[in-house]
Amino acid sequence: MTFQELQPKISAIVSDTTIVRDEKLLAICQLLSENIEYYNWVGFYFANHETKTLHLGPYVGAETDHTVIPFGKGICGQVAESNANFVVPDVNAQDNYIACSFTVKSEIVVPLFVDGKNIGQIDIDSHVIDPFTEADERFLEFVNQEVAKLF
Repeated sequence: MTFQELQPKISAIVSDTTIVRDEKLLAICQLLSENIEYYNWVGFYFANHETKTLHLGPYVGAETDHTVIPFGKGICGQVAESNANFVVPDVNAQDNYIACSFTVKSEIVVPLFVDGKNIGQIDIDSHVIDPFTEADERFLEFVNQEVAKLF
């Protein structure tokens, strides 16, 4: 399924009044994981600005020990501070990378803004080296614009 075909499905999940927010987030993770071949781990992290930590939200993929990540640590922690997308074509070549699994080869993290404040992020791991393009970034920005409506 193309990004364009997935967009209305994302919007439909967000506007579904029969399920609560975390169920919607999980449904989005499942939709992306099942329909984009190289999205092997899909999840959300949410910021606690008082403790300067990210906390794991709904996700699909291998279990992770990284349920709390300090701002600045790893790719997710860097995005919490930079407020910018971060694409890692090859995690083995990246400094300040927190290894989740030896199967993870690349990662993309896109911040989630609500009223201009970075409240979290969507994090995608792939078992493929360098699969992410600008189209992935634009699509995940769209996903987060939709998700922001839930807050």
